[in-house]
Amino acid sequence: MSILKRLPFVSLVLLLFTYTTLGWVISKAYAPKFIWVLTVITILVLLGGLTISWRRLTHYSFVLFQSNLRSFSITVLGAFLFFLMIAHFRVFLDTLLIIAAAVLAKIDFQTAGFSEGQAFWFLSIFSLTGLALGALIHKFI
Repeated sequence: MSILKRLPFVSLVLLLFTYTTLGWVISKAYAPKFIWVLTVITILVLLGGLTISWRRLTHYSFVLFQSNLRSFSITVLGAFLFFLMIAHFRVFLDTLLIIAAAVLAKIDFQTAGFSEGQAFWFLSIFSLTGLALGALIHKFI
């Protein structure tokens, strides 16, 4: 079967639109270059975390909770992130939408039979293309 026939186009278009909106918002704020670089790195880390296998993820979670100090630090960090979520609810909802679109696309890639590496590369290409497309649309409109 051709790889183009197996691609989940609906979820990829949704992913492209969400990252286009993110690119538009960052471009509208006239953010400096390091914000763009930080955004690209964050996107790649997020997509890498989504496409990693569950066995490796459980290994990393066991490493985080091996000592009481680490468990306490994770708890304090979680409480702080919950505070930020409540304080900046609009930003949280936008972030949640981006993560949900990426998770949907990852699930569609997994059910279509793509490997982890293929899913990561397709998600990365569409996400970064959407980010650049949003910046270009804002620049030319």
